[in-house]
Amino acid sequence: MEKYTIGEIEQQLFGKEEVNKEFLKTLKKDSRKGVQKLVLKWERQEEQKRQVHDQFVNMTSFERKYRSEGFEYIAGIDEAGRGPLAGPVVAGAVILPENFYLPGLNDSKKLTESKRDEYFEVIMSEALAFGVGMISAAEIDEINILQASKKAMLSAVDQLGITPDFLLIDAVKLDTPYPFEALIKGDSRSITIAAASVIAKVTRDRLMKELSIEFPHYGFGANKGYGTAEHFRAIKEHGVTNHHRKTFAPVREYI
Repeated sequence: MEKYTIGEIEQQLFGKEEVNKEFLKTLKKDSRKGVQKLVLKWERQEEQKRQVHDQFVNMTSFERKYRSEGFEYIAGIDEAGRGPLAGPVVAGAVILPENFYLPGLNDSKKLTESKRDEYFEVIMSEALAFGVGMISAAEIDEINILQASKKAMLSAVDQLGITPDFLLIDAVKLDTPYPFEALIKGDSRSITIAAASVIAKVTRDRLMKELSIEFPHYGFGANKGYGTAEHFRAIKEHGVTNHHRKTFAPVREYI
């Protein structure tokens, strides 16, 4: 093994999809500290991969259950933007292929913005169908945020293009002709709901960034419409826009 340099061993361990088991056994017998550090680093990386894989498999339990019952097109549904003071509430709906595999996919709120963007592209390219529903701030004021969230979800389902057999919904129950299960914290329990949460959040975040160009004082690109100190100062100094939810208490105080 002495004929391999530390750099060559590193390339063998981290430059390939799979590492030869006999090669690994030989490395573990190598007396060089640098080699043992690389082996330890590789083992930690493999353990992390296993954990991420296991998490993904666990998050497909509901999909596997309903497929075993004969449902083929299982749509996940989630929304983004119930809490902000400004901007629409946006829902995503998605039907994934049975062999879909995207380790690391989780509740969109647990992902970094760069990971959400990366996963968004994969989901949109590999999904069998997807839909987006959006309800404006004005309509939220008319019908309340819970009803607006439900309406956005139903709209997202209508946009799918494929008639779903079954719906997996994050938390809320919908008035729908399709059989469904509403899962509390569904975006961290179902991979299909997690994918829908990414669609909803990325779509909404990008919209808020666009609004920040038109309304630069409010910091929408950074706060996404949530009630940050900067946002409150802007409302106090510049008033509310037609994208603010005027029935929300903090906004109502400045009208």
